[in-house]
Amino acid sequence: METETYQLLEQGFAAAFINRNISSNLAYKPQFVSNDYRQGKKVLSSIEDELFSCDEFAISVAFITRGGITPLLQTLKELEKRGIPGRILTTDYLNFSEPKAMETLAGLKNITLKMYVTEEAREGFHTKGYIFKKEELYRIIIGSSNMTQSALTTNREWNTKIVSAEQGEYTQDVLAEFEQLWDSSYALPYEKFIDQYSESYVRNKVIRKQKEIARKQEVVRLEEFTLQPNFMQVGFIANLQKLREYGEEKALLISATGTGKTYASAFALREENPEKVLFLVHREQIAKQAIRSYKKVFGNTKSFGLLSGNSKEYDAEYLFSTMNMMARPEVHERFSPDEFQMIVIDEAHRTGAGSYQEIMKYFKPKFWLGMTASPERTDDFDVFEAFDHNIAYEIRLQQAMEENLLCPFHYFGITDLRIDGEAVEDKADFNCLISDTRVDYVIEQAAFYGFSGSRVKGLIFCSSKREAAVLSEKFNDRGFRALALTGEDKQEKREEAVERLVSDGREDILDYIFTVDIFNEGVDIPEINQVIMLRPTESPIVFVQQLGRGLRKAEDKEYVVILDFIGNYENNFMIPIALSGERNYNKDNMRRYVMEGCRVIPGASTIHFDEIAKNKIFRSIDQMKGIKSIIKKSYRDLKYRLGRVPTLMDFYKNGEVDPLLILEHYKTYYYFLQSVDREQCTESLTEKEVLTLEYVSKVVARGKRPHEAEILSEIMKRGQVDKLFVIEEIERKYGSRVSEREIDSAVSNLEGSFVSKSDEQKKYAQIEMVQSTQSGMIWRMRSLYERLNHPAFYSFMKDLVELSQARMQDLYAGKLREDAFVLYEKYSRRDVCQLLNCTRDMSSTMYGMRRIDGDACIFVTYHKQESASGQEYLEGKPDYADEFVDNHTFMWDSQIGRGPDSSYMKEVLTAERRRLFIKKSDSEGAEFYYMGLFDVIEAKAGQKKDNRGKMREITKVKAHMHQEVREDLLNYLKSTVET
Repeated sequence: METETYQLLEQGFAAAFINRNISSNLAYKPQFVSNDYRQGKKVLSSIEDELFSCDEFAISVAFITRGGITPLLQTLKELEKRGIPGRILTTDYLNFSEPKAMETLAGLKNITLKMYVTEEAREGFHTKGYIFKKEELYRIIIGSSNMTQSALTTNREWNTKIVSAEQGEYTQDVLAEFEQLWDSSYALPYEKFIDQYSESYVRNKVIRKQKEIARKQEVVRLEEFTLQPNFMQVGFIANLQKLREYGEEKALLISATGTGKTYASAFALREENPEKVLFLVHREQIAKQAIRSYKKVFGNTKSFGLLSGNSKEYDAEYLFSTMNMMARPEVHERFSPDEFQMIVIDEAHRTGAGSYQEIMKYFKPKFWLGMTASPERTDDFDVFEAFDHNIAYEIRLQQAMEENLLCPFHYFGITDLRIDGEAVEDKADFNCLISDTRVDYVIEQAAFYGFSGSRVKGLIFCSSKREAAVLSEKFNDRGFRALALTGEDKQEKREEAVERLVSDGREDILDYIFTVDIFNEGVDIPEINQVIMLRPTESPIVFVQQLGRGLRKAEDKEYVVILDFIGNYENNFMIPIALSGERNYNKDNMRRYVMEGCRVIPGASTIHFDEIAKNKIFRSIDQMKGIKSIIKKSYRDLKYRLGRVPTLMDFYKNGEVDPLLILEHYKTYYYFLQSVDREQCTESLTEKEVLTLEYVSKVVARGKRPHEAEILSEIMKRGQVDKLFVIEEIERKYGSRVSEREIDSAVSNLEGSFVSKSDEQKKYAQIEMVQSTQSGMIWRMRSLYERLNHPAFYSFMKDLVELSQARMQDLYAGKLREDAFVLYEKYSRRDVCQLLNCTRDMSSTMYGMRRIDGDACIFVTYHKQESASGQEYLEGKPDYADEFVDNHTFMWDSQIGRGPDSSYMKEVLTAERRRLFIKKSDSEGAEFYYMGLFDVIEAKAGQKKDNRGKMREITKVKAHMHQEVREDLLNYLKSTVET
């Protein structure tokens, strides 16, 4: 083993066990491994990272469940393709390990599976160890985590990852113990143990189930007394009572699919105890489900009736009616307008329809309650206004997962089939979508990723009715029991199909229902344990609706598997938006979620994309189409929610589209409002006022430091401010110490000089905002004072300043900083100029390296693209040698013709500070991650060919980062995906 590796191991040991401040490489440092998604930590992710990078692996755990291995299946399948061998040893201890899980593992060609028979050995077996070999090193995770869903994702688990050379005593002891167990006569290969163990497992499972039934029967079976509201429902009931006390007559419950909206309304009505209630739905099937839920809450204390095309139970105290039936004049006129004290509207986003409006005009209850999972609609109806902008409670998918209200899901983004090297959706022939090859491919993936429960109960969403019908037939031809349903099918057929899907006691059960969109919302089928998406993602709303079909909890269902077959669709960028729940459409956040979403998603849920699917989504993000339409929709949704014209700060606070996107595409918010909502932007601004807003939007609101915003905030209020006061305010608000030089730089920027071209400098010199004096005071110019007296201009200016202050507080909060820079934040070259106090924007002249006073700034594109002209190199770069060797070491090649003695390299080597900025690829735009300060360990001469094939001198630099580079970011930068 090389001396350098020994040194890295010693440094890692010292940092882990002696002093955390000792510089070390994360890849060689022992670590504490636990679950905490808020910190991007899951035992599962640590195991996956090691699996991806190992040459071979061995696992010894007492328990293995299907829920534990399902999130690892995509990784294990990739290892099978690469021929990475693995050995897995488990046990029959307590008959806990699941035969289905072992069958899946044994089916992988690269994995050898054994079971240690504890009854014969007459000893317990409770090991939890994961061993990974990479060249001469072993990385071993040992602690408390079995291969179960909870242990790998949510439980409080304590594990330690040790990094060791093969000859290390610890490693030798672990390997010896594993080999002893593996070679024991009590360790049986899969073929010898599976039949007997499966019989024993089933027998014990039946006994456990009977005990559970007996235990439940000891409890009083009056469900209305034992059924208790969950976290969301308790909060909703309390808020609803407050609204009623305030005299409000309408309210909206916004609650993610599967969190229990119907039960929430029932619990709330049980508190209120109205005499008569009307519950409106858009389908009879949903009304029947709602009645069953209400009966569980109220028992026999109320009478319940159904009003639909098939039922006419008018006289019930609590009447559940389809909208189509109640909208008929001859029906709703049977009731007086004040007949019902409360009216509940399920799927309230539909209330814009004429039939709902007819009902709402006629009835005059004491209170209207609307319920929906997605109030933001594609139509132009204001759901919020319909309920007086009163939101009784709101819980979206992410929070619902945090509160454990939903069934965990394991999402797999899988590349759709390619025929003759071409994606099926790119072929114009419909026959490719329903080809036997594609059907077999879908079935193969569905079987591999599996389901939770005794049998599959799946929903498959297709692009068209014709596709659903044909695919259903082909599934039947292959031995499955499948049925296609569309909106044209009658209610009776739908109900019968659902009953066949979920029932285990019928002879005509179904495995799958194929559909297009009729199950997007409203239908409650908790038993669904597999959802397959064979259609492009049209919108985050529809995606979450279809995902939500599997998120309701049910007995015999630990999780739901979501298989999303991803093709070359323009809207693929909506997948990370839907999964993350973020609506700001920040491209970098979207990319990071695709790469690291599994680490940060709450609860036991996991997210995985295969490498080609990642590439398709990245391409869609890079080429994101229709961003102006997205911005306009976000504006409309927020305006409806607030009941007024939103400000930029409203976008920021409500997590809507990033307000910087608005400024990027429209220059000013004033221009934006004139473009999308001119009726609400009636007051005109002068040319100088617009020019000022344009400059402040660019330099202050979109800037990466608070200096300019703090100065503007003070002079807008007081007319003048002392520089020392600004320095103190910045330290107090942002915890950042700044110099008077930086304040002078900010004043210079506010004078309109921070531009790159002379004509721009002349243009913005007219804004006349501030000036400073030798006494240390900063004054507001009279011209700005006069403009601020214009209420509309003042409002726009105040909004920009507050946006900048809020962004900077969030940017600086709890973040690791080096001077003015926040580690791993993204900066453009223009931002760098501003933060290094340049008097003007020099970004147009900044390329691979730029020295600014005492700072040498290196800008690197990690994955470079080939030249369109066929030249070998771009921008003078000789090769693709720029790379991180590990978390501390970065190798960088200078431009061609820049040897160690060149003035170019002297600027790097003599700088007081050297800063590294990296972006993954050119498609990520103009912003770079700030990786931190570095020292030059070595700078030696090298040679490379230029574009003409001539050998020329370069400098090969070995850099040592001051701060250990964050692992998730490093993995993201290093990852390569190819179609």
